Order: sequence, then structure tokens, then C-alpha cells
Amino acid sequence: MADEEDPKEYRWETGYEKTWEAIKEDDDGLIEGSVSDIIQKAKRKRQAMKRGFSKLGMMRHLYVLLDCSEAMTVPDLKPTRFICSLKLLELFIEEFFDQNPISQLGVIAMKAKRAEKISELGGTSRKHIKAVHALTNGVPLVGEPSLQNGLELALKTLRMIPQHASREILVIMGSLTSCDPNDVHLTIENLKTEGVRCSVLSLSAEIRICKFLCTETGGLFGAVLDDAHYKDQLLQHIDPPQAGNQQEFSLIKMGFPHGKTESGKEPPLTMCMCHIDSADEPAKLTSGGYHCPQCYSKYCELPVECSACGLTLASAPHLARSYHHLFPVPHFNELPLEQVQVQEPRDPPVTNCYACQKTLASGTDKMVYECDACKQVFCIDCDIFIHETLHSCVGCTTIPASAQTLQARKPVPPPHSMSII
Repeated sequence: MADEEDPKEYRWETGYEKTWEAIKEDDDGLIEGSVSDIIQKAKRKRQAMKRGFSKLGMMRHLYVLLDCSEAMTVPDLKPTRFICSLKLLELFIEEFFDQNPISQLGVIAMKAKRAEKISELGGTSRKHIKAVHALTNGVPLVGEPSLQNGLELALKTLRMIPQHASREILVIMGSLTSCDPNDVHLTIENLKTEGVRCSVLSLSAEIRICKFLCTETGGLFGAVLDDAHYKDQLLQHIDPPQAGNQQEFSLIKMGFPHGKTESGKEPPLTMCMCHIDSADEPAKLTSGGYHCPQCYSKYCELPVECSACGLTLASAPHLARSYHHLFPVPHFNELPLEQVQVQEPRDPPVTNCYACQKTLASGTDKMVYECDACKQVFCIDCDIFIHETLHSCVGCTTIPASAQTLQARKPVPPPHSMSII
């Protein structure tokens, strides 16, 4: 009965997959066309899953739990699981703050049955990357991890986060076992009660307790196949998740700092608040910086929470980069190159990608992508770059008539679409 209700099988239960049958020769006896089709489908897989006009948790607070046990010394991911994880984690942190500039992130290491904070929740990538880089030679990989201790340590901080913010935990697990002091199911219930979304990336195999954790808290579970799949699975957590039912709506007071200067005078030399108590980077007298509009404290970089008055400081571009997740660029129409060149004659004829001006060849670019608004044609790489990095159609922004049409078609956001105001 269970098999009839859930026909999905485990990986090791499936039969032999004849993957070579997907590659077929063309009329000239070449297989480049089939290979390019497989590559294009793989590139657009994550992009096709995105949907706009939904309630998202824009102000994110994420803790990354990194397994630092003996299991991370296994060399199935070159050179080892641990080194590969550190390299990908540095890339993840940079991309996370690039796409979520008003969010915060922290790192926790699980080692020797304990959990230790590597970096506190913060809004700048430089501090976290430095802390992760210091783990390369500074952490002995011994013992077993403790999943429960790591979750409890993260929950202790996330419990204090306001209800309007998104609370998340991402666990990178290399071990098949976890040495917990108590019943881990009680911790999972507390996480579910507090509205913390937990996701797990397993570097070894599917673990039942990790899968149960993700199911109960609404997170994602993934088992890594190789380093390329590892990177793809990790980068899935960059986009803001769907906002939970427990997130509240509230007005958030934010400040937009500016350089405090007097007319005709150079700014005085002052110390910044972000380095005044730092032991690693001592404060220096500088003339530039950002001044809090409420208490006039100076900071080196944005966004940051003012340590003097508690005001959240950000810039207008930071809010704009967070806002584009709510209204992503619509998916382009996928068309065969021959249909665009022959069946739909244009003036001038389509021979190059509109964005990068690359010559479109039928061998490597069998499919091209057309924008509904400006009717311009793009290659697969520009299509991905526009939707994942640029977040604005090149044709619509460079052609005045298309830009006006785009503004007229832009929908009015529903009143519940943003979790912050």
C-alpha cells in the first residue's frame, strides 16, 4: 500500500539508467547538438523554478552550521570535504550579501560533540569570509558533530530576532552520525514553534533526522553528488524563501546616512564605531565615512545597525537590490534559432545576441530567448545573467519605447507582497 501511495524510489533502488541514449548523433554524425541541449537544460533548471509576486522574507537572519568533524577529511570532494566546503562557503557568503544586502549571516562550527560560534550575526561579508578562511588551518577535524548543540546555539540568538524578520538555519553535514546530549526531537519542536526554517546539505547520504528536520520546519534537504552539484545546491539558498505564516508585518525605522561635511571645510578626522572595539582591526582616524542621521555616529560601510542608538542604517541601492526579488524579470520565450531566423523574418535579421553581441550559431545556440516586451533575442548565458544578476532586461532599458511599455505593464504589488515597509 505504501508503495502505491509513494511511487518515488531511492537512488539505489532504481534500475540502470541508460544515460547514453539521451545523446544522439545528428545528420553529420556529430553529438555536439545533443550535448549543448543537455547543458542548456541544466543551466535553466534553477531559473525555471523561480516564481514572482509572492510574499518573501526580505530581511533574513541566517546561521550556517558547518560540520568540522572527522568525517570532513574524506577526499571524495577534492581535495577534502572540508576544504571544498570552505571554498564554496566563501563564494556563498559573497553572493548572499550581494543579493540580500539588508540581511545578516553568522557561522557556527560543529566539532568534538560541541558547537562554537565562528562569527556572530552581521551584515558585512568581509568579517565572515575572514573567519571562514581562518578555519583552514585553525580547526582540528576530530570527533563527531552534535546537531542538537548546533541548533540550540543558533536558536538562542534567533529567538531574539523580531517577528518581522526571516529566521533561517543552513546545516552543512558531512557525518552520518550525531552525538546529542538530549532528545533532538524536542529541539526540532522548539525550532518549529519559533518559526525557524532549517535546511540541510548532506555531503554523504540522506539522513533521516536531517530530512525530518527539514520537513517539520519547511526547509530544503539535499544530498550532494559531486562538487558541481554541491555548488548548485548551496547557491539555491541565496534567494529569499517564502515568508512563513508566523512572520508579522511592522514598520521598520531605517536611516540613510550621508557624509557629514560643512560648506567650505574638509571633514574632521574621527574614529568609526565599527572598529573602535575591534581587536583584529584597530580603529584609525579617517575623514570619510557614513554618519547616522539620528546620533551622528560614524561607520565605515553599510548596511549596519548603529551600536549607539540601534537604528538600521542602509542605502537606497541596498533596498533596491532587495526589492527586485519581489518583481523578477519575466521568463523569456524559448525559441529555436531556425524559427527566429527563417519563420519570423526580422529587419535586421537576427544573427547576434542583443546583449553580448555574440554570433548565434545553430550548433551551439540551438535555442534562443526572446523578451515579450522589447522582442529582442538573447543567448542562454545572457538570459541567465539578466535573471540572476542584472535583474533588468537589457532591451527594455535601452530602447525608450520598450521601457515605456514595460512601465505601463508593471503590476501593482499586492498589499501583502512585502514583509517589511
